[in-house]
Amino acid sequence: MNKLRKKAMVSTSRSTKLTRVAMLGLLMLLPLISEAQRLLTLDSCRAMALRNNKQLGVAKMKQEVNANQRKSARTQYLPKVNAVGGYMWMSREVSLLNDDQKEALSNLGTNATGKLQDALSPLVSSLPAATQTKMAGDMAAFGGVLNQVGTGIVDGFRTDTRNMMAGAVMVTQPVFMGGALVAANKMADINEQMAANSLEMKKQGTLYNIDQAYWQVVSLRHKQTLAESYVELVKKLKGDVQKMIDQGVATKGDGLSVGVRVNEAEMALTQVQDGLALSKMLLCQLIGLDEDEAITLADEESTGLDSYVATEPQRIGQADAAFANRPELKVLQNIVDLSRQTTNALKAGNLPTVLLTGGYMVSNPNTFNGFEKKFGGVWNIGVVVRVPVWNWGDVKYKVRASKGATAMANLELDDAREMISLQVRQSNFKVKEAQKKLTMAQSNVANADENLRMANLAFKEGTASFTTVMEAQTAWNSAQSQLIDAEIGVKLSEVELQKALGTLQ
Repeated sequence: MNKLRKKAMVSTSRSTKLTRVAMLGLLMLLPLISEAQRLLTLDSCRAMALRNNKQLGVAKMKQEVNANQRKSARTQYLPKVNAVGGYMWMSREVSLLNDDQKEALSNLGTNATGKLQDALSPLVSSLPAATQTKMAGDMAAFGGVLNQVGTGIVDGFRTDTRNMMAGAVMVTQPVFMGGALVAANKMADINEQMAANSLEMKKQGTLYNIDQAYWQVVSLRHKQTLAESYVELVKKLKGDVQKMIDQGVATKGDGLSVGVRVNEAEMALTQVQDGLALSKMLLCQLIGLDEDEAITLADEESTGLDSYVATEPQRIGQADAAFANRPELKVLQNIVDLSRQTTNALKAGNLPTVLLTGGYMVSNPNTFNGFEKKFGGVWNIGVVVRVPVWNWGDVKYKVRASKGATAMANLELDDAREMISLQVRQSNFKVKEAQKKLTMAQSNVANADENLRMANLAFKEGTASFTTVMEAQTAWNSAQSQLIDAEIGVKLSEVELQKALGTLQ
């Protein structure tokens, strides 16, 4: 027997040691378990959303594109330098002499000596034969020389333009373009501003969505805690009623009634848990994390949201502040300004344009020393003036259409101003309403707490039935849920007011 006791004591001590080792290992793993849950604050969620939002990335790229287009528009004021060159082969060359002229020049000596012999034949016939023979030889030699001279002239007039090469470096400087260049540069500036305003508008929209999703998760997490507490309350009541049934002071019907309430509480808890999981998935998607990643928000475990309640906002001049800050209005104003500059650019179609040109041109063959078979060039400078004379009213109709577009843009801007003014007033009303609801919810919670305490006390003393306790528990749960909604509502109403004022950052 003693040996058995000793073995039992040894085995007990071993099991105790193993339990201690297991507990120590569990304590060592707790930090790792906590690190598996990524802790996120509202600011970190906002920063991650701004980094990972693809539409914001597109808006940033569009802003960069418009910045480069503005820089391109600035270069239109500056002179342009272009270099061109080319080669052309032609099947026939350009001839300055016709075929008859070439024939006459090539036989210039023959024709001249023939005519001279005809004119001198009466005189020559009276001369001795030897002299006539000598003169005929001299005339033939002279004719051959003249033929060579004529052939040289024909060769000198050859252009040899079957192989032509030419090149030029040209400088063009706009002097007056009817205001089109000024309008184009202003339009480029407006487009860049519009891209920046569009980026700010999408940024505020992203922050608004993140705040909505963040506080939705916080609300559901608090409601989950509330639902768990409520389940514990009704389960405790079920245990008390079961004891009464065992003692014969309550019926099985009473137990079934409490059981139904327990099932309802557990079902509500399941619904809140599912909603919380879906809300976290949405938040992860908005901030660029995997939808299944485990996250914990910094405000999930806070005991109350009273610290988030702001003071009464200053409403003096809020409409003017919204008009100055709202990126939507800035974009619409950009559209109006862009339409006006488009009208100015179209008006330039009826105005003259002046260009200053200059450069250096070379060609081979060149015409500066006959048709010389080598490169030769010349400097040049000039002024080009274009004056529109008649276009069947094309520009006039385009200007009218552009002015109509400007008028429509102004109407849309005025309508947006009225809508934003209404949004500001509605947001202020929602802030005041949310704060009133919070005050009433806090009062209701205090009353519900006291009512539940008194119902439990009366139930213990036997002066109240379990139905009174269930009613008090239901009222307490409803008051707590309304308090959470009111606290989150205050926060969301403030976010909505910031968005309406254009100050959501």
